[in-house]
Amino acid sequence: MKTLSKLAALLALAVSAGCATQPAATTSATLPGWALDWSDEFDGAALDRSKWVTETGGHGWGNNEMQFYTGRPENVRVEGGHLVIEARKEAWEGKDYTSARLKTAGLKETQYGRYEARIKVPKGQGIWPAFWMLGANIGQVGWPKSGEIDIMEIIGKEPANAYGTLHGPGYSGEHAFSKPIALNGAEYGDDFHVFAVEWEPKQIRWYRDGIHYHTATPGTVKGEWVFEHPFFVLLNLAVGGYWPGYPDASTPFPRQMLVDYVRVYRKAAP
Repeated sequence: MKTLSKLAALLALAVSAGCATQPAATTSATLPGWALDWSDEFDGAALDRSKWVTETGGHGWGNNEMQFYTGRPENVRVEGGHLVIEARKEAWEGKDYTSARLKTAGLKETQYGRYEARIKVPKGQGIWPAFWMLGANIGQVGWPKSGEIDIMEIIGKEPANAYGTLHGPGYSGEHAFSKPIALNGAEYGDDFHVFAVEWEPKQIRWYRDGIHYHTATPGTVKGEWVFEHPFFVLLNLAVGGYWPGYPDASTPFPRQMLVDYVRVYRKAAP
């Protein structure tokens, strides 16, 4: 559990963001109607490898990204009560940047629930942090048949917008079912924010700091609904790509994505 100073700071953030309707969800891991099922508070001395798998590779993941993902402490570590994912400008395995991508695949895969993280994203042109989910059957059916739920994506050229997005057969990539939520008079990289989805049978709802801003159902997507099976969670910090564009002389490095916690809730018994 987080320290009182962190809790006080988070409560102040929630009030300033106009989300006083859900303070308990972000300060004490309790939320009316939901029961905590799994979490990582990142309060240990090192990354808990029983909860996270670090992916490695530099093939761009189909997006023409520029980083090579590593499991090195320079790119991923626990420090000061936060998970730190750090993108660095350095030559590595034929790429010009390094970063990290974590997943719970094979360790924690669940169907339905509330998935929530408190994150401070980095700023900079070409920077692309994400908190998202993939269908656990991706190895058998491939993407996008597996389904993808993007809880939060922010691209450096739009620092005041966070995107919630759904990918499936007939609505993937640039045709995905997506909606942004803007910060008024601020940028997401200025402070921590809480990003969440609530996923129930035939409905997925997106929240930022307790504000509900996007909903998907089988009737709203232009293709097959593929979200009635287990998914796993991912966190990553990409550099470059078709959507965010690419770093330029204005982009400082290293860039850090800080994650205060990740929590997975299940529906509480009535």
